[in-house]
Amino acid sequence: MSLKSLAAKLFARRISKRTQKWVNNPIQTQQKVFENLIEKAKNTEFGIDHKFSQIKSHKDFIENVPVRDYEELKKYVQKAVEGKSDILWPGKPIYFAKTSGTTSGAKYIPITDVSIKHQVEASRNAILNYIDETGNSDFVNGKMIFLQGSPILTEKNGVKLGRLSGISAHYVPNYLQKNRLPSWETNCIEDWDTKVNEIVKETIDQDMTVIAGIPSWVQMYFEKLSFTSSKKVGEIFKNFNLFIYGGVNYEPYRAKFENLIGRKVDSIELFPASEGFFAYQNSQTEKGMLLLLNSGIFYEFIKSDEFFEENPKRLTIADVEIGVNYVLIISTNAGLWSYNIGDTVQFISLNPFKIIVSGRIKHFISAFGEHVIGKEVEAAMQKAIEETDATVNEFTVAPQIVPEENELPYHEWFIEFEKKPSNMDIFIKILDKTLQEQNSYYFDLIDGKILQTLKVTEIGKEGFREYMKSIGKLGGQNKVQRLSNDRNVVDKLIKFKK
Repeated sequence: MSLKSLAAKLFARRISKRTQKWVNNPIQTQQKVFENLIEKAKNTEFGIDHKFSQIKSHKDFIENVPVRDYEELKKYVQKAVEGKSDILWPGKPIYFAKTSGTTSGAKYIPITDVSIKHQVEASRNAILNYIDETGNSDFVNGKMIFLQGSPILTEKNGVKLGRLSGISAHYVPNYLQKNRLPSWETNCIEDWDTKVNEIVKETIDQDMTVIAGIPSWVQMYFEKLSFTSSKKVGEIFKNFNLFIYGGVNYEPYRAKFENLIGRKVDSIELFPASEGFFAYQNSQTEKGMLLLLNSGIFYEFIKSDEFFEENPKRLTIADVEIGVNYVLIISTNAGLWSYNIGDTVQFISLNPFKIIVSGRIKHFISAFGEHVIGKEVEAAMQKAIEETDATVNEFTVAPQIVPEENELPYHEWFIEFEKKPSNMDIFIKILDKTLQEQNSYYFDLIDGKILQTLKVTEIGKEGFREYMKSIGKLGGQNKVQRLSNDRNVVDKLIKFKK
């Protein structure tokens, strides 16, 4: 064992013990975070406007601070973007993470010195937790790659501006710099196709041990590696044994990845966003991610089926239940207050508090009252893959409300197969049956002859990739929308039909 590997194990043990302290005191930990956030921000413009000096409890907070999304918080964010101080958090943000918006173009998510510190620590601790749990630390001696956006930052009124992954690239610890690939020059390439080709050239003869990124884009990297070398990824990188991912559910990709790699590798799921780092997988033997209660984020939860009511109940971790779909609401040390990030989660454990990401509050199908969510379609796809010989690259689902020839409406699944199932009827039957088993509303609609069984439309090879390229979202942190309640996405995707 190398000195570096041994040091990693000792450091991992220390961090694991530190983590366990707040894990054992979750309610008190969140209360302390809540009190600290209110105290720190009470003299900001937002704090004064919302009477932070009078807030002594969560009940007071609810009465003074409504749930907001970006559009509703924008008037405060815009002042910070203009260079004003003490708006949402004391002083000025040190970064704005620029993300694509919906109704108002670009969104500027503030990042403060203390919030980026917590983001970096969380990503580090996820790896250290893995080392402490498994005892595997030899990978620290090899090369690591994090597929991400360009680290080139611009500036706006004295504050640096860029993508979150590009900002994070500036915080790779010194002890990992020599292990890190690709080169700075390659990482700065904006065009995703060109960038991946250069990454292949730089890494194909290296001892890669850790690979990280959004699964759909790592898959593209793996495919180019295999095409270039005529080998499995696991043959090229004999010591590659850890895949770190976030952004989407890995399960629909797992079979394809294991085929590309040629063997199974350990994986760590992360739940980061521009707004904060919320959770990471803390066990190789249990499902779910540990909710980070000590990272400067106070969490609230609203039941998804109540979210669009006039005054939905806002819960803390003391009130949540296992298996319920919640909209995640956050207040952070970057100055986001009762902020709806759009993600939905479910708790699978309350001791410790562990979650899975179940989808997006705006990404669902309820054209007929079924309210099908991302977790349900992904579980159905996983079951169909496991029980047939199919391999799937990517998919999305949309309702067909007005089909031709007086048919009943249905859910239409747009699927890019790596390997088409030998019996498509069985594949579809498994998909539909699994979805019915998970969602009683969908079952009732099928049983009541309101909907017919789902249909599959095949998308050609690399069709999703071409679609993402056509809308300017190829690579980086962009991912295919899994569900739509209309046909806006699939109307653009249909041109890539097989």
